[in-house]
Amino acid sequence: MADLHIQINRDKGGIAGQIASELRASIRGGRLAPGTRLPATRDLATDLQVSRGVVVEAYEQLVAEGFLVSRVGVGTQVTPKNSTVTTRRPPRAAPLRAKPVRRATASPFYGHRPTSPDLGHFPRERWLAAVRHVLATVPSDALDYGDPGGVPELREELAGYLRRVRAADVRPENLVVVGGVAQGLSLVLHVLSQHRAPRLAVEDPTSHRQRPLLRRAGAHLVPVPVDEEGLDVRRLSGDAVLVTPAHQYPTGVVLSPARRAALMEWAAAGNRVILEDDYDAEFRFDRDPVGCLQGLAPERVVLSGSVSKALAPGLRMGWVAAPAELAEAIRRARGEQDLGSPVIEQYALAHFLRTGGYDKHLRRMRREYRRRRDALVAALADDLPEVQVKGIEAGLHAYLELPGGWDEHQVARIAQAIGVSAEPVGPMRESPGPPAVVVGFARLPAHKAAEAVRGIKEKLLTEGERLT
Repeated sequence: MADLHIQINRDKGGIAGQIASELRASIRGGRLAPGTRLPATRDLATDLQVSRGVVVEAYEQLVAEGFLVSRVGVGTQVTPKNSTVTTRRPPRAAPLRAKPVRRATASPFYGHRPTSPDLGHFPRERWLAAVRHVLATVPSDALDYGDPGGVPELREELAGYLRRVRAADVRPENLVVVGGVAQGLSLVLHVLSQHRAPRLAVEDPTSHRQRPLLRRAGAHLVPVPVDEEGLDVRRLSGDAVLVTPAHQYPTGVVLSPARRAALMEWAAAGNRVILEDDYDAEFRFDRDPVGCLQGLAPERVVLSGSVSKALAPGLRMGWVAAPAELAEAIRRARGEQDLGSPVIEQYALAHFLRTGGYDKHLRRMRREYRRRRDALVAALADDLPEVQVKGIEAGLHAYLELPGGWDEHQVARIAQAIGVSAEPVGPMRESPGPPAVVVGFARLPAHKAAEAVRGIKEKLLTEGERLT
């Protein structure tokens, strides 16, 4: 049995990916010959002092890629030369490999946001395996201009996922695949404004990036206050409402059951439409799952979601679930706009969902983000106890209500300079409120939280005269 000599950098994270990468390099380099039997997952986990599940994940990844084969009674071994399962090694091309490789560099166009996930944990290997599977299996005609509503396989998988995880009442034919929630909302408002521009009620406060998008799509915005129970339905007016019931941005509150019922009554009484942004629904920590509004009234609610927080914003992949007639109108609008989304990525996401990779990634990141949230909350309690932490039962950000007299712009600037994603809440409000900042914890490792908060405190004390 092979002595694997696997090196792990525990500070780097992504242990399963590191194990898979080490094994892959050993196979490609010939140190692990075809047919070599690998240690049992439990034995290797003991040797590496990691959980067995981490090793299972690494082995499964390499089996999916064709580097390993696993059989009952035989165990796991490097794929033999005469096996029908072959490793997917690139063809030898020494002259090309001899050229210097330049690492791709990029910075986000809009900067890091408090809502951004930790992109270092993007499941690169599993996503690569999904793309490889697609390229090896889909027929050539699948790469032609596709249905602007999305490839059927993805809509089928998404419908099943939303029914199972979000308690949605949705069928594949009522789904339209879009380039993220922003495009989905734009398409819905474009369809609704065919006869006249809708008066759209929006939460106050809300994302300052979203308001210009909604206005450009043709909506007249009507701000409605948010309190500890979510949107104040008693103060609603307009033809439609945009709401984030699972985890409101920026306050983090969850729409209460009473407000949900009142919202449904408001929509039914005036034949109005509810636009539901299923923001942050995947990441919940201290409460039971909250089903989406769409499952309560599929004839009145348009549900929008994406993989931007669960996987990566740069994938630009999301969906809209709407009543049949409206869904068909959105599908036509998508076709008239840009002919639909890239099909390879759609097939890859369908495979990722079907094989359980998406669920596994969410479970892993839910545990990690909870650790990071807890570390930030503990650090704030120790060093800045005067700050009230709110909206942390779910999601990737915390709402920090500051003492009266503090300058939220200054606090956000200091946090950003230290490397913490933060934004002042003032620009997100239409009406005045206490000073507050939104802080993202997804990119802040647990072992760095105390240091970051101490740095903010020290800088605040240095500039203390500006806080009063």
